[in-house]
Amino acid sequence: MPTATQRRLALWLPIAAATVLGILWLSWPRAVAVDFARVAAGPIEETVSDEGETRVKEAYVVSAPLPGLMQRIALKAGDAVVAGQTVMARIEPSDPVFLDRRSEAEARAGAEAAQAAQKQAVAAVARAEADLDFASAELQRYRGLAAAHTISANDLDAAERRARTAAAALDEARAARRARDSELAQARARLLAPGLVKRRRGADCDCVDVFSPVSGSVLRVIKESEGVVSAGAPLLEVGDTADLEIVTDLLSTAAVKVRAGQSVRIEAWGGDGVLAGRVRRVEPYGFTKVSALGIEEQRVNVIIDFTDPPQRWQRLGHGYRVEPRIVLAAAEKVLKVPQAALFRHGDSWAVFVDDGGRARLREVRIGLANGLEAEITQGLAAGDEVILQPGERVADGTRVKPRG
Repeated sequence: MPTATQRRLALWLPIAAATVLGILWLSWPRAVAVDFARVAAGPIEETVSDEGETRVKEAYVVSAPLPGLMQRIALKAGDAVVAGQTVMARIEPSDPVFLDRRSEAEARAGAEAAQAAQKQAVAAVARAEADLDFASAELQRYRGLAAAHTISANDLDAAERRARTAAAALDEARAARRARDSELAQARARLLAPGLVKRRRGADCDCVDVFSPVSGSVLRVIKESEGVVSAGAPLLEVGDTADLEIVTDLLSTAAVKVRAGQSVRIEAWGGDGVLAGRVRRVEPYGFTKVSALGIEEQRVNVIIDFTDPPQRWQRLGHGYRVEPRIVLAAAEKVLKVPQAALFRHGDSWAVFVDDGGRARLREVRIGLANGLEAEITQGLAAGDEVILQPGERVADGTRVKPRG
């Protein structure tokens, strides 16, 4: 018969063994499910892209050449214009401004003073005319006396001098009267109030016509309604929509890689397919722009020309949104891996490679990269299986298996 100790051992030993086996099974390292990608050869492009917009290469802002009252502009955006022929706007003299009480009193006093001076000038003219009549009659008598040898030649010369002096005095008085008449008219003009000036419309309008400086179409009407404008006020914007370019502002760190002559693919422009373009200029001046997240960024404008025929992009206009993708570099056949397989390991790039069901850390060198794929110049061979987005559960030597 088994003893009590033997019976207890027979009961607890299987339980203890099962417990130990369970703990070992739970703690035994399991293979991590991951996604794999195969290293293969193929083409790759390194590009940079951002939002841009189209614009007319030579846009002109038509401004008011002088202050005045601008008549309502009849042109609409999209209307065709001809350089030097199409009247963009008509500007006529504006109404006088209202006078305050003191200014009006001063103007009335000035008008009364000018009227008194004008009356004084009229009297001066009358006096000069009387002096001239007397001098002329005296000269006639002296000439008769000189013919009869009754007076000397000196007396005749003095009479002629007095006649000429009286004539000059009359001319001077008349000139002074005209000046006083002008001063009176000027003083009365200061008293003109708004609404008292009669306006002429149509062909008889005393207007200055503003003509289009270039042939093309109206891009936008800045000020359409009739109103008073100052000299230099913008009225319309015109340009040739058949001559478009694209401007996109890139981060300065990306703009330093862009050069004139690089090819461009214009995407998301609203039409079918992708348009072709070429970088014409990278502006040397950077500017600060606040992003949607409120971060200040240094941006640089890059100017792009269309290389496709105008028939393909003629539906685009001034200020349309596009997405140009600039090709910085390209290669036809290189080893490449998805960008998701790469991670930083110290100062180098690295990947995890499948080695018979275990992940092996391998440092690599990359060449061209575009955010989706990267060129591998050293560290991998065609056919190697790399792990995508390995995460923290994967380390060197970790057992791995394909997900799903």
